[in-house]
This record gives sequence, C-alpha cells and structure tokens, in this order.
Amino acid sequence: MKKNNFNISEYLLALILIAVDYFVLLFTIDIACIIRTNFFRELPPLNTTSDEYSWMVFIVLFLFMYEKIYTRRYDYWSETYKILKALTYSFLTIFSFITLSKAADDYSRLFIVLFFALALLLLPFTKRVTKNILLRFSLFKLNVKILADDEKYEILKKEIEQNWYLGYKISETHFHMVLISSKKYDARELQATINRYIPMTKDIYIIPYLENIDFSHAEMISYSNIRLSSFHIENRLLNYKNIVLKYVFERFLSLLILPFVLIVHSIIIVLIKLDSKGEALFKQKRLGKNSKLFECYKYRSMYQNSDTLLDDYLVNNPYEVEQYKIFHKYDNDPRITKIGKFLRATSLDELPQFYNIFKGEMNLIGPRPYMHEESAKIGELNQELILKVAPGITGLWQVSGRNELTFEQRVELDTWYIRNWSLWMDFVIFLKTIKVVLSKVGAR
Repeated sequence: MKKNNFNISEYLLALILIAVDYFVLLFTIDIACIIRTNFFRELPPLNTTSDEYSWMVFIVLFLFMYEKIYTRRYDYWSETYKILKALTYSFLTIFSFITLSKAADDYSRLFIVLFFALALLLLPFTKRVTKNILLRFSLFKLNVKILADDEKYEILKKEIEQNWYLGYKISETHFHMVLISSKKYDARELQATINRYIPMTKDIYIIPYLENIDFSHAEMISYSNIRLSSFHIENRLLNYKNIVLKYVFERFLSLLILPFVLIVHSIIIVLIKLDSKGEALFKQKRLGKNSKLFECYKYRSMYQNSDTLLDDYLVNNPYEVEQYKIFHKYDNDPRITKIGKFLRATSLDELPQFYNIFKGEMNLIGPRPYMHEESAKIGELNQELILKVAPGITGLWQVSGRNELTFEQRVELDTWYIRNWSLWMDFVIFLKTIKVVLSKVGAR
C-alpha cells in the first residue's frame, strides 16, 4: 500500500478556495457600500471608502481557517453552518472593536450589518459553485479507503458516490484518508487496524459503534492523569434551555410564513370543494406530548364513501394488506381524490396543522404525530422518548424519504432527532421540507 502523507492537490484546492472567498468578500464590501450609499440617503454619507473596510476580510478568512473550512471536507450543510458560525464571530469581533474604539465615528454600523448579511447569502452559494467546478477534476478528489462491514460499506459508498460536495473517491490502494466503521471490529482489532494505517496517512476517521448519537454535539472531557477521555452526551430536546430556544424560533418562523399559509389555505379549500363532496377539513385523534390525545387537523383527501371503496379494492388486491403492515400506506389507494393525490404528493395536506401549532399541541418541526393504535408498535422504550415532546408538521422523517420508509425506520429517525436536536438541524429540515414540497420527493 502506498504511503500518501503529502497531498499537494489538497493545498492547491485550499489556496483556490481562499482566493475565491477573498474576492467574494471584497465584492460583498462593494455591494454593501452601493446599497448603503444609494438606498439609505437619509443617513449621513459614509466617512470612508469601501477600500478602508477591506481589513475586515482578513478577520473573516482567519476565522474560516480556525473553523477548518479549508483543511477539512464537510457536506454542504455542515460547511454552511461553519460559515455562519465564523461570520457571527467575525461580526461580533469587528462590531465590538469599532464600537469601543476611538474610530467608531469613522465606520458605518449599518454598512457592517449589510456586509455580513450579504456575505452569509453569497459565500455558501459561491462556495458551492466553485466546488462544483473544481471537484469535477480528479486532481482535487480525495481518495478514501473504507473499512466497514458489508451493510455499512454500502451506506458509505452510496454517500460518497452521491454527495459530490465532499469530493471523495473510493480507492483501495492509493488513498489519502481511511474511514473506519468501528462496528466491524472489537476493541483490540480496532486498535490494531488504526496502528496499521496510521503510518500510511495522517487522516483516519472513526465512525463510532453507537449510531444513534451525533457525537458532533458531544463534549469531550479528558482525564489526563489516567490518559482517558469521555464524551458528555445529553438528551438535547429535553434540555429546558433548548425547549425555550426551539419554542421561540418556531413561533417566529410560523408567524413569518403565516400570510403565505393563509393564501394557500384559501385556494386549497376551494379546490377540495370543487373536486368532491364533503367537508374540506377533517380531524383525527393523534398522540401528543406526554401521550395526551389531541385533534390533529388535515385537509380531506379521501372520498366520503372511502371505507366501501377500500373494502372492494382489497378483495381484488390482497397483497396491499401486507404492504400496509410494512409502510402504513397502500400503493394505489382507491379512497384518495384527485386533489387529494396532489395534496399528499406535496405534503400540503398537513397545512391545517398550523392551527395545532398556535393551540400549543404541535411544533413546526418534530417527530411524527402517531395515531393511538400505533403506540404499541412504537415500542415502550421509544414511547418514553418520542412522546416526551410535541409532534411536528414536518421532521427528519419527512425529508428522509417519508412514505418510502418503513414504520420502524420512521421511529428510528424520530428518536435520533430528539436525542441529537439542534437549532441548525431544525433550520435545515425546514429548508429541505420546502424542497420536498416543490419536488414531490418521498411522497405520494
């Protein structure tokens, strides 16, 4: 096996990305200057030129380097989070310096706010475009050797092949990094494997055996006297501080999109009435926080004589009974109306649950609102976790395949979400939900 401790293409890629970010930030300064000058004419004119703000660029780039944006490969959302984090620290540093220094009158605070707001919009976009171009060249691909059991190997292989943003390429012989799934080994074998490959590469990544915990949120504590370390893990969504943070974020987001929801709601009500007889809305008992039953609102997507239609259909299609046991849905449900198919395909049938949000019965994002008869299938241990929080209109289950997932997979995603919650995860789920609705991904 070839030793590959030095990979010049990695340094070249980093230099190109730094250069692109540098020019994007300079361009952002110019745009912020134009907006500040032309759209806020009632304010005093800028005392300085855009060139005199260029020193801020180096603070931003320094914090990008501190966050290892140029020396590690992250997926798009993880890197965007690090960009947000670095820009936030940069803003606080620069704003504090200007406010507290004698030069406070020489710099426009509005200009600085505009600069960072524009940078937050432009940098993730330009970085994605730049990487999309550069990572098409094999020169900038990072060769990865995977050591895992068959199941985990296929999962990692699929991720590497589909997630172009990482810029990875699987290689068994000439590799730059090693990715080891610890599930394949016992403790001694894992240590021996690390010892074997560590002379060959400076980068070895270990996927922990415990798959239901996101260790990126865990706190590492070192016991230096005995040369041991531990991970502090908490149930993040049962932390009171996080509960308050999530509540404030969701209510703000719900109020922000409420006008759009009301417009869409009015249109859908009319379409349902035109499509078939019956009420436009229906309510169904669902399990809420602390196992409390509540009336969950949805748009009616079925015909009024749905039970008769289903009985006749199942007589002629008995295989659908087993289909429902696994996925809790039928392949071709005869009960669904024409507009109902559209509503389910786009997940818009869940829209009336905004009323449940303002009643305090649901969250915008959370675990699936399970039916009472599904409680036994959830399992006692999972109930202790899932039913401790309010369910959501959308969630990790919906942006990960939704109806293509088995019932057990949905439960697994819900428990993973609760254990590893973060505000950034909610934000990403919200954005991905918009994509699911627009592209009809994972729904029928």
